[in-house]
Amino acid sequence: MSAPFIHPSAYVDEGAQIGANTKIWHFCHIMPGAIIGENCILGQNVFVANQTQLGHGVKVQNNVSIYSNVFIEDDCFLGPSMVFTNVINPRAFVERKDEYQDTHLRKGCSIGANATIVCGVELGEYCFIGAGAVVTRNVPPYALIAGVPGKIIGWISKQGERLFFNDRGFATCPATGETYQFLSDSEIVAQP
Repeated sequence: MSAPFIHPSAYVDEGAQIGANTKIWHFCHIMPGAIIGENCILGQNVFVANQTQLGHGVKVQNNVSIYSNVFIEDDCFLGPSMVFTNVINPRAFVERKDEYQDTHLRKGCSIGANATIVCGVELGEYCFIGAGAVVTRNVPPYALIAGVPGKIIGWISKQGERLFFNDRGFATCPATGETYQFLSDSEIVAQP
């Protein structure tokens, strides 16, 4: 394992924890309480606040701010200029730092460019949030979300392929051959 790469234009405050092989590119700012795992890539102009955690293998594209109380598990993808919030009812003249709500991104989920994730939600494993979607409620694993507000428009495999279910409620990933079972309009499961 090699030490993290930090571009000379980036600011990494003392106390931040950065994992091996992680790359932090131009004009990033990492606050002292941030925890970033191994093998992550943070593109240009990324901000990571205190009280945040990024797992291993997370890819954050340009112009993303990860605010306090956002917790990101391994292998998640954050598309360019996507947005997190951390307070439901912000006002410039009212301090609400004690009202931050936790947002959880479970393993392998992807968020498209310019999507907005309203605080207090959980994005399930391997879900896929389409570009420009606005997520206001929890998202189940493998769900494909689009629109404003975001709604389930289909299902997606761990590999990122669209799933189509047969009349018995099963679908096969065209890339890997893995099988998935449809349980309800809000739940599918991967078969062992």
